[in-house]
Amino acid sequence: MRTSLKYRAMSALKPSYVLSFLLGVTLMVVFSKLGASNAQSPSHVYELRLYHAKEGKMDALKARFGDHTDSIFKRHNMKSIGYWSPEDAPDSQNVFIYILEHPSREQAEKNWVAFQADPEWQKVKAESEVNGPLVDHIDHYFMDATSFSALQ
Repeated sequence: MRTSLKYRAMSALKPSYVLSFLLGVTLMVVFSKLGASNAQSPSHVYELRLYHAKEGKMDALKARFGDHTDSIFKRHNMKSIGYWSPEDAPDSQNVFIYILEHPSREQAEKNWVAFQADPEWQKVKAESEVNGPLVDHIDHYFMDATSFSALQ
């Protein structure tokens, strides 16, 4: 019985370990490419966002981003660094990851307020959620480059 409980506890943590590893690799690749292509001001802040889609809503969420959200971000001074989907199930079925760049943390907060108030965004969101919300919850983190980052 103990072995069974131990195995279940370890298998329950495995997807989170895999997702953490994938996010770490993703961040290393993104930041190394950014540092190699153009030096950024250290005042910039990056925002990592993980969307946990409702069951069966991942394709609709990706379509909303590809068809509308990314272009609306640009209007509100929100620079998209990249968008990713985990390769392995179960996260590949319901996790959508992206990184935004903002001039500062304060500007990021203003950008989000303006984005949420944008009439086009409100229309797109309402139309895409006619059959219910696409997202269960969102994890997000504001990040600063470290002194040893390729961005410095």
